[in-house]
Amino acid sequence: MRHAKPNTTVTGLGTALMGALLYRSLKCMKLLIKGGADVNRRNSLLVTPLVFATGHKGYTNFVQFLLKAGADPNIPDAYGRLPVEHAARHDCREEVEMLFPLTSPIPTIPNWSIDGIISHAKSESAKPLVQSHLERTKAIMKSQADHAFRLKDYKLASKAYGVAIGAAPSATLYANRSLCKLLLGDGEGALSDALRCRMLRPNWAKACYRQAAAHMLLKEYKQACDALLDAKKLDPGNTEVERELRKARELMKAPGEADK
Repeated sequence: MRHAKPNTTVTGLGTALMGALLYRSLKCMKLLIKGGADVNRRNSLLVTPLVFATGHKGYTNFVQFLLKAGADPNIPDAYGRLPVEHAARHDCREEVEMLFPLTSPIPTIPNWSIDGIISHAKSESAKPLVQSHLERTKAIMKSQADHAFRLKDYKLASKAYGVAIGAAPSATLYANRSLCKLLLGDGEGALSDALRCRMLRPNWAKACYRQAAAHMLLKEYKQACDALLDAKKLDPGNTEVERELRKARELMKAPGEADK
């Protein structure tokens, strides 16, 4: 760690610390901070690790860790929202209670209390975020996910696609995350994303193909055949679809062969 540069931007997401946070690796975060990582450094979206953690569900232990490591709860995001507001937006009272005594009062919140912040956040969450900001978040996170996928880090890619989906869902993002989950051996997750993909873009052969691949992993060969037939209708002459369809039909006749 002596010659490492922990604050260097290494991905579209930002520093290695932000990458470790997305990966939910406390161990890596501890090592990076010990090596001099700046817990308050913003990424290209002007987001600090604390803003990111409070802006997503399931990061409460990371919020606690970042605060102990010296993260500043008074650094806002690009739209002026503080971490306590992000925590309140997804109704995480535990995080709001952690952040409240460390956060300077916000003039636009008349009832400066834990309940007042949560109540204010609920009313604000009904207002739409600026679409351009969401699209920018989506683009950056997709780039990060694509990079991780090329490195065969399918777990990180899946998580990054998930953040992009949270900003602006699309059939392509669901198709890409479905493939990641397939490669991770998560058949149910791959199928769920493939079905969402088909709902968003029903006449897309790739969506049908992703669904079929998930069914194949789950050994649901009849459903795989049906999805591949849909893909064949939408993209006639696709050799890959034809090959997988033959394989699925063979396995339907002798399903025991799949375990050999």
